[in-house]
Amino acid sequence: MRWDDFRSSDNVEDRRGDGGGGGFRMPGGRGGLGIGTIIIVGIVGWALGINPAVLIGGLEAINGMSGGSAPQQQQAAPRTAPQGAPKDELGRFAAAVLAQTEDVWTELFRAEGKTYQDPKLVLFSGATRSACGGAQSAMGPFYCPLDQKVYLDLSFFQEMKSRFKAPGDFAAAYVIAHEVGHHVENLIGILPKVQQAQARASSRAEANNLSVRVELMADCLAGVWAYHANARFRILEPGDVEEALNAASAIGDDRLQKQSQGYAVPDSFTHGSSQQRVNWFTRGLKTGSMQQCNTFSGAI
Repeated sequence: MRWDDFRSSDNVEDRRGDGGGGGFRMPGGRGGLGIGTIIIVGIVGWALGINPAVLIGGLEAINGMSGGSAPQQQQAAPRTAPQGAPKDELGRFAAAVLAQTEDVWTELFRAEGKTYQDPKLVLFSGATRSACGGAQSAMGPFYCPLDQKVYLDLSFFQEMKSRFKAPGDFAAAYVIAHEVGHHVENLIGILPKVQQAQARASSRAEANNLSVRVELMADCLAGVWAYHANARFRILEPGDVEEALNAASAIGDDRLQKQSQGYAVPDSFTHGSSQQRVNWFTRGLKTGSMQQCNTFSGAI
């Protein structure tokens, strides 16, 4: 799929210096990518998640963001961040995927008599600031509900290819769609309810379980996006679904923990096992229904 054939979203803040991104190329061999590696923080990796300082208010945030359970205060984002679609290849790819999520979710919300509010996508290198606190490459992509922005260091796609063995442009598109799934959760009121429930949780395991359900729902919503984007734009090529499923499997908590420490601790999962992530993405992809993404009812 030539992503350049699609429009680019205007809802992009490019904080990568001058926005050039000269060394980037498309993931998975469709144009190669070259920028350092990302340090994966903690045994879970916190890949593809919501900023933990916001979602799990009672748990200790990673990488020095927070030292306790006090809620994060909103912080001002840089005023100098340039706006508009990036000019480099990988930046244009991200902007095109974001545009497709805007088109799909606008129609799905309209069908239910609701109005979809587009999120912003912040592209950065190394570190930046969000309304939820500091953002660093080591955290992986995340969504901040306080400013309704997705934060992404595009070098994460190289990390997917080299560390997680999950290359491909559709695998990268899944990453963005997953974070936009968190935005959808925020708009429909899921995230505030989960944060409140986690504050009342009687144990860390209970709070972790709520986090897992939020992440699996975002996986399912990413599948819903893929279903409708393909129906409307014919974005899927042979092997694309396999790329996304491989990415979902590669970032399961069990797989990440086993790679890091040799064994998995289910009570500490915050994103779900590889099989769970694959199952919920597949459910969304096959049904195209938001109603099928209720991970808060029954077993997961």
